[in-house]
Amino acid sequence: MASDSADESSPTLRDYAMLIGRALALGAVLAGVAVPLVVLSGESVRFASEKVFAVAALVFGFSILGWSGSVFAGRGIENFQRYIGGRSDWSEADSRRAMMVLGSVGAGGMVGASLTTAVVGAVV
Repeated sequence: MASDSADESSPTLRDYAMLIGRALALGAVLAGVAVPLVVLSGESVRFASEKVFAVAALVFGFSILGWSGSVFAGRGIENFQRYIGGRSDWSEADSRRAMMVLGSVGAGGMVGASLTTAVVGAVV
C-alpha cells in the first residue's frame, strides 16, 4: 500500500523523462533551424555545421560543469541560506534539474546539427 504522506508534487521518473525529451527536441529543433540559416547567410555547410555543433557542445559542457558544481557546493549553499539568512529559494535539486535541462538541450543540438548537416549537405 502506498504511503499517503508522499509529496504529490515530487517529480516522477516519467516527469523527468518528459522534461529531458522536450529539452532534447528543443536543442535538435534549434540546431535544425540554425544550420540552414547560417548556410543561407552565405557560409558553407561545413562552417555552419561546425559552428552550430560547437555552440551546442559548449552548452552541454557548461551544464556538466554546473551540475558538478551543484553537487559539490549545493548543501553548503542551502545551509548558508538556512542559517545566515540568504533570501533565495535556490536548492541543489533545482540547480541539478536546470543543468539536466541545459545538458539535454546541448546534446539535442549536437545531434540536430549532425542530422541537419546531412540533409542540407544532400540538398546543396
